Parts: sequence; structure tokens; C-alpha cells
Amino acid sequence: MYIITEEDEKLLATLGPYQQAVLRLLAEVPKGTVVTYGDLAKELALRDSKYSPTASRAVGTTMKNNLCGPRIPCHRVIKSDGGLGNFRGGEPGAVIEKAQMLRDEGVEVVSNRIILKRFRHKFR
Repeated sequence: MYIITEEDEKLLATLGPYQQAVLRLLAEVPKGTVVTYGDLAKELALRDSKYSPTASRAVGTTMKNNLCGPRIPCHRVIKSDGGLGNFRGGEPGAVIEKAQMLRDEGVEVVSNRIILKRFRHKFR
């Protein structure tokens, strides 16, 4: 779990309520684990019914606009099929960097995929 700093709070204050909520939730995901875009949407909806549990695309947009990365670890968010998805807006070499960041945290990445049964974070 990442403890959000005063500097992070200033950056978060520039975002909308949904984006702030997603990033605060993401800060709870510890090293060595991953969550899917859908996991974040569903958990956020469980905590606050004004949010949709099917808003995985909105979660993806939030990751793309994460002003607090990599401290709030958007590299730990992956696709529901275990694929790495995108990183840094699709910059060249970014997915390779994402895979290495995950490996450095102890997550096994094989052919740009992660075994969710083994590395998925459970919020409850």
C-alpha cells in the first residue's frame, strides 16, 4: 500500500472526483500484486454506489492521466485476460518498461501476460 503524500494530494486535487477515487483505491494495491481495470471499477462501485461497476474504460483513462505515477502504481493495472495492456499512453518501449517494473516487484510476466490466479490483489 502506498501512503498518499501532500504533493500527491495537490496533484489529485486537479482531477475530477472519479479519477481521484480510482487513484486512491489503486494506492491500496501492494507491490507484487496486480488488479484489472474491471477490478478497480467494481471495487469502487462497491464502496460508492454512484460509480458504475462496468466503467473499466474510464479506469483506463484515469491510468493514462495518472499525475502521481509511478508512486500511485498504474503499472499494476492490467487487462482482464492477464495481458499487460498499455502504459505511458502507448509510448514506444513503455510496455517493456511496465513488464520490468512488475518483475522488479516480484510479479512473474511471461509473454506480456500475468497469471491472475497467482498475482491478483483481493481488496477483501
